[in-house]
Amino acid sequence: MDAGVVAEISREAVYVLIAVSAPVLILALVIGLIISLLQALTQIQEQTLTFVPKIISVYFGMIFILPYMFSKLKVFVDHIIQHIVQ
Repeated sequence: MDAGVVAEISREAVYVLIAVSAPVLILALVIGLIISLLQALTQIQEQTLTFVPKIISVYFGMIFILPYMFSKLKVFVDHIIQHIVQ
């Protein structure tokens, strides 16, 4: 394995990491913004109010996004295994 292959695998690993984690993080961000907007409009400043909707939305979001995550990780692992075999 030369430096070019290691750089390629590292670049691909970062891309896969971002592609797998971005949908869940964006979902949590959007839910957090909606809850913050509702808190600002109603002047309810309860700190724990933001956590429950975020946790529930991330849980159900991950259930729906899990096949996408699995396919991305499977392609990446297959690529790594191909490099190991060579």
